[in-house]
Amino acid sequence: MTDLMTGPRIDDLAVWPASAAPLPHNGLAVGGVDLAEVAERFGTPVYVLDEGEVRQRCRAYRDAFPEADVLYAAKAFLSRAMVRWVREEGLGLDVCSAGELELAVLAGFPPARIVLHGNAKSPYDLGTALRLGVGRIVIDSPSEIARIAAAVGPDGQQKVLVRVVPGVAAGGHDKVRTGTDGQKFGLSLTDGSALRAVAAVLGQPRLVPAGLHCHIGSQITDVEPYVTALRRMVGLMARIRDVHGVVLPELDLGGGHGIAYRPGEPALDVPALARTLRGELAASCAVAGLPVPRLAIEPGRAVVGPAGVAVYRVLAVKHTGGAVFVAVDGGMSDNPRPALYGVRYAPRLVGRSSTAAPRTATVVGRHCEAGDVLAAEVELPGDVRPGDLIAVPVAGAYHLSMASAYNLVGRPPLVAVHEGAARLLLRRETLADLRHRDIGG
Repeated sequence: MTDLMTGPRIDDLAVWPASAAPLPHNGLAVGGVDLAEVAERFGTPVYVLDEGEVRQRCRAYRDAFPEADVLYAAKAFLSRAMVRWVREEGLGLDVCSAGELELAVLAGFPPARIVLHGNAKSPYDLGTALRLGVGRIVIDSPSEIARIAAAVGPDGQQKVLVRVVPGVAAGGHDKVRTGTDGQKFGLSLTDGSALRAVAAVLGQPRLVPAGLHCHIGSQITDVEPYVTALRRMVGLMARIRDVHGVVLPELDLGGGHGIAYRPGEPALDVPALARTLRGELAASCAVAGLPVPRLAIEPGRAVVGPAGVAVYRVLAVKHTGGAVFVAVDGGMSDNPRPALYGVRYAPRLVGRSSTAAPRTATVVGRHCEAGDVLAAEVELPGDVRPGDLIAVPVAGAYHLSMASAYNLVGRPPLVAVHEGAARLLLRRETLADLRHRDIGG
């Protein structure tokens, strides 16, 4: 419910950072900072990231998984500040490219606590990982085994994990379901590819088989798929012991932990996940006669997603065919997720009181695509008008990290808020930045 005179009710802020607090005249503060003041100071569109929320979510994972390695998935969002927060809160890091890896190490993250992923790692990716001393490399295809071994050199060794496809279908959209055969990631459990890859790793003295890895999908809100994957992975570990006489010491179950984007939506219960996996791992290993391996998980979205807010300014309001379109000064260039996955958000008007009755509207972007929709069929005040501010919660993950310069619109800035102070982390990408890349003529 919303009181259009005073602003959002407290129970409407369930998907916002814990620090979110109503202000007079429909204002809203995050991290003790008025979002309207952020928009005025830094312009719009602008991303706001609550440092306290990020840190609290890191600690919640550490508390739930004290005996496991919690690796923040950098693909969700990465910056120098994010690297520092994750490091200071005791998490490891999961990266997918030399770019993410180099940024993390330059920002002071210990490379031994980093895992490198990727279904198609370039020679530069692998060379950078070996040069910097990355802790683990996840093998995703048979061809990587010899390539990594050759790149290690005659006197070196590299710990590796073999990524297994356990045959588990899970995730919020078919484009993010990565645990089944027929997609680009990993090595199949069912056709024997995973077992053959482990045998090939064992045949390379420069590679140290540290364990197995799987990632079954993204935006998963149920514990059961993880339990199924765990049991199948332990079964494969027992098979490896029986065939090769090797007991692998590590099991990485990936991430994909789901969050709520709108009030009332489900989210993965992380403490319940931890309790269940801990019990299932001990039980499965006991049945198989295996020692319990060290567990690793890779949350990304669940750490940073709910800590972010996108703030836009309304440019136009159009009534056509019975529909209301509210066009803002951003769009799919700073958030392609609705176009890619049909993601639904719960935006709200901030910074201005309204006595108008709510009306169903669709918030759209400024780009030349019919699919440039940021939030379809949402409730906004009926008098929403150009110049208003629209804030979108749960905008911390896969927004800026997937942003582009479509239509030569620069990417928005990122502002951190914490204890009443705002500071710029990433500046706005300007037209000058874009022109400097164009060296032809």
